[in-house]
Amino acid sequence: MPSKSRAYQVSATPITIFAHLLFISVTILVLVWLLHFREGLAFSSTNKAKIFNLHVFFMAIGFILFTGEAIMAYKSVHGDMKAQKLVHLVLHLIALACGILGITAVFKFHSEMGYAHMYTLHSWLGMGTICLFGLQWLFGFFSFFFPGTEGPVRARLAPWHAFMGITIFLIGIAAALAGISQKFIFLGLKREEEAYIVNFTGILILLFGITVALTVILPQGYDIQLS
Repeated sequence: MPSKSRAYQVSATPITIFAHLLFISVTILVLVWLLHFREGLAFSSTNKAKIFNLHVFFMAIGFILFTGEAIMAYKSVHGDMKAQKLVHLVLHLIALACGILGITAVFKFHSEMGYAHMYTLHSWLGMGTICLFGLQWLFGFFSFFFPGTEGPVRARLAPWHAFMGITIFLIGIAAALAGISQKFIFLGLKREEEAYIVNFTGILILLFGITVALTVILPQGYDIQLS
């Protein structure tokens, strides 16, 4: 009796769509947390907590989310490779700028409050992520964009560039989760409404990181034949 074969379509597209929805969800939760529960945002204020809130805003929405979108550009942007590469580059640059602004904000907050700098695991992971991210962006710009290396060299560098990119991104996720846990404890949250907002924000950021990593693994779409 002849065996029956079934084909299954495996594609990154549904995962990227889910990741975009997570982007929107995390953005909403972060804004609700900072604007409704934490009194808003300001780079200069007598309420120093507003300065710290800028750190959360720039690192969560600006750095983490835009980095994830940049990584997914090759799967979510419709167009040729050149257009995808440009979107990838620009979104990473936006993420880097937001990361620098986020670190500037938290250093300003610590200085004005008289707190010590760089003494927690969160701060070590965060600073390490931004430094590695900046080096990775410069490496990618000069290797793949302008002036660009020779084709065979780019082909050898590309897997390592992708590996380092996703590794730095996941370290950033770890730093974000460590920061959220640290802030949760510092605020003395228990089971109130704000606590749920903070915890769900962390969970969705983790899911965002997982889905972004999955889009790197999955292709645009292919058939798997099972006999």
